[in-house]
Parts: sequence; structure tokens; C-alpha cells
Amino acid sequence: MKMSAVEHGVVGLITIAIIIGAFLWAKRDALRYRKLIATTAILTFLLIILGAFVRLSDAGLGCPDWPGCYGNLTPHHSMEEIRAAEAAQPGGPVAESKAWKEMLPRYLAMVVVALIAAIMFAAWRIRKTLQQSPALATVLAAAVIFQAALGAWTVTMLLKPAIVTSHLLGGVTILALLAWLYAQQAGSGKFGARIMSSQSLQVFGVVATVVMLGQITLGGWTSTNYAALACTDLPKCHGEWVPAMDFANAFHIIRPLGVGPDGELLTMEALRAIHWLHRVGAIITVFVVGLFAWRLMQAPGGRAAGRMLAVLLAVQVALGLSNVWFSLPIAVAVGHNGVAALLFSLMIVILFRLFRSAPATSTTT
Repeated sequence: MKMSAVEHGVVGLITIAIIIGAFLWAKRDALRYRKLIATTAILTFLLIILGAFVRLSDAGLGCPDWPGCYGNLTPHHSMEEIRAAEAAQPGGPVAESKAWKEMLPRYLAMVVVALIAAIMFAAWRIRKTLQQSPALATVLAAAVIFQAALGAWTVTMLLKPAIVTSHLLGGVTILALLAWLYAQQAGSGKFGARIMSSQSLQVFGVVATVVMLGQITLGGWTSTNYAALACTDLPKCHGEWVPAMDFANAFHIIRPLGVGPDGELLTMEALRAIHWLHRVGAIITVFVVGLFAWRLMQAPGGRAAGRMLAVLLAVQVALGLSNVWFSLPIAVAVGHNGVAALLFSLMIVILFRLFRSAPATSTTT
């Protein structure tokens, strides 16, 4: 099922209009360029939240084709097909409400892609004014193109966990790149000011960031395999510190949703292994990132960033525990995804500030 040439034309014209409008507005000066980055970052964060909501409300196949919905631009124009699919499989993945949940993030993604294209074009156009290389903005544009492809594959490959997890990580990465780009424009303001640090703190920051990214990946794998409630008690799992688990099938990457490499349904032991390892990762992450936040607060210029990192980490832990305590309320689960994205973006900004050259020796990037 494909959208008509007219519908493709409408989408293309809207996208081009957004790109041209945002570019013409942002290229006038550095302040407008920074505002465009901030606006795009906010919309990207909202898109991450909506994506999590779609996944957690089991609406990921609400429209089983891409980019339209049963070959149309909106679910409203596909009601006949949606009702037929719902009648054939009551309570299945297709329903009118699920179709709208699936399509709204696609519309927002179109806007975000257009704004990021405008950011890249503006970065090249006013690079002399900014006294910065447009390389980061170009990398950001390339990342969003790949992210769009992952979004399509998420649907066409029927929610394969590896694709869906990669799509989640792609969204987090794009938000982090936008935060990094904004920090570049912030100059010596609070958001981009250099944190005076030793080489050991810089290395510690890199290690903490890698640990956090690993934990976000485990969290994505837990969510996309619907293993968040494989252990329903705390701090043990089914009354044991180390319950019966099947790691071999749990982390077999190339497979359909809910199915092991042998074609059989994933066992509870496999789902438990996914959940349990995410818990272990959480303990490691809290220790490493928490210690880094404490070290950061001791560094000149790092107190505010360290405190913010510690607060977000505490909120994330509380949300993770609440997912188990309250049997995965959707608002809490969505919040858990959102705070993970904020944490990683904050870590990228902190790294930028740790490695940023002192004003006296700064060079154009």
C-alpha cells in the first residue's frame, strides 16, 4: 500500500516549506540559530516521549505500512481498512485509536527532520558569523536520515527488537547531538561554560557516559521485548537474588519479536534474564554516574551540572523502581524513557564543557 502521488506531493511541499521558512529565519543571526536548535531539541524530546507512549500502549503497528496509513495520509482516510482489520482481529494491533497514536509521531518526526535540515543549511550559510565548523550540524542531519530509515523498518519489519531498540537509541542520540550543538552556541554562558577539570575527571566522564549508554541500551532491550515485568518483586526477582534465566535466547539479536532463534516463543526465563541484567546495569550505573556527579561538584564550574546530574539520576532510579512496584503504569514508563534521554543529553553537554578549551587558548571548531 502506497500513498498517492498527490499525497506524497503534499508531504513534500509541507516539508520544503518548513525547511525554507526555518532556514530564512535562522540564517539572520546567531541568536535565532540558537533558538532554532532549542526549539528542535524540545520537539525531539516530545517525539521521544510520544514514541515511548506508542510502544508501551501497543500501538506500534496501528498503521502497518509506512509512511502513510493503509496507503493514505491520515487514519481518517483509511477507516474502512482499519475497521476491517479490527473486525478480523478484535483487540489486535490495529484500531482507530492506535492508528492515530502511530501517525501523530510520524507527523511530528516530519517537522523535526525539516527543522534539522534547516539547522544544517543555516550552519553552512552563517559559518563565518558563528566561527564554527558546520560538521556537527551535518552529522546531525545524517543521523536523522538514518533515524527515519529505522522508523520505517520498525513498522515494515514488524517491531523486531533490534530495530526498535536502535530506533530508541537513535532518538536519544539526536537529542544529545542537539544539546551538544546548543552548548556550542551558548559560548561562555551557563549552558556552555567550561568546567575546569583534571584529565582524570575527563576520563571518568567518558567512562560514565559509556556506562550510561550501555544501561539505556539494556533498558531499550527490556522495553522492546516487553520484559519490564518479568520480575515483579524487589529487590529480589521471584524471591531469588539469581533466579533461573536463559541468557542465550534473551540476547539473540536477529530475531522477530517474542520469538527465539529456534522459532519458539521466548520463555519466561529468557525475559527474566533481560530484566535481571537491566537491574544489575542499573546498580552499576548509579554507582559510576553517581560518583562522577559527586566528583563533578568538586570541580570549579561544575557544581550546578553535578547537582543536576545527581537529581536526574535519583528521579530515574525512582521511576525504575516505580515501574516494578506499580506494575508498569504507562505514565511512569514513558517518564522513565524521557529521563533517560535527558540524562544522556546532559552527560554529552558535561563532556563538551569538560573538554572545552580555555578562553585564552580556544580555537574555532
